[in-house]
Amino acid sequence: MFYQHIYKDDINILKQQLNQSAGVHIFQRMNGCEWDDETGEVNVFTQFGYDGEDFLAFDLKTLTWIAPRPQAVITKNRWDKDRPYNEMWKNFLNYRCPELLRRYLDYGKSSLLRTEFPSVSLLQKTPSSPVSCHATGFYPHRAMMFWRKDGEELHEDVEHGEILPNHDGSFQMSVDLNLSSIIPEDWRRYDCVFHLSGVKDDIVTKLDKTMIRTNWVSPSEFPAGRVIGGVVGLLLLLAVCITGVFIWRRRDNGFRPANSSDSSSSDPSSVRDAALN
Repeated sequence: MFYQHIYKDDINILKQQLNQSAGVHIFQRMNGCEWDDETGEVNVFTQFGYDGEDFLAFDLKTLTWIAPRPQAVITKNRWDKDRPYNEMWKNFLNYRCPELLRRYLDYGKSSLLRTEFPSVSLLQKTPSSPVSCHATGFYPHRAMMFWRKDGEELHEDVEHGEILPNHDGSFQMSVDLNLSSIIPEDWRRYDCVFHLSGVKDDIVTKLDKTMIRTNWVSPSEFPAGRVIGGVVGLLLLLAVCITGVFIWRRRDNGFRPANSSDSSSSDPSSVRDAALN
């Protein structure tokens, strides 16, 4: 809330300086520092923007302000005379900002410095499909992967996939190589390279047919005999079921003798004798 009121006042002042009476306006401040933990070098910056354009930038060496546009000169001259204000920026940029940077780096060390290498596989749907070089399980997501021929990166016949998240917080990605114009004798000249940001050594995977994983099965290797046998067995079982139903229905309805006189007889013994004859 404190900065909200300050920035609101700043916008009102700038509107007066620029003769603006209405409309939506944006006032921005950006400050920060870069620290090299190996050399100890610190680079700092503070700058202000108005309506999407640079307005003022602080020169730490001279403790003065740089005005990239004429409309900012009035503010520059006023701020250059405010030595306590500029000394405050000097102390913040030289001491407070690097201190905060080191503290936040220490807080997030477990995630910021986390490095995990992927498992890389060659995948292919069918013999005529592109070969996909797939890497999964790497961290952080700042990584790149590409195909090479004779050590030179390829740009033709190559399709790059997006970096996607895994459920465990790691990432995966893939890059496809079209094999339609590559003869088998030249496969050994190709390899897939995975590079993880901040890591010196790359993971290189040679294009080797024996290393390609696929679920595709050749029609000649498909177990057709088992399938045909299963179909024949199913048809036989269906025929037996139909025959059983037919016999059951005949029994349920009963058999009637062909001779009408026999069927009209009330003597059970005559029916039995007729059946015996």
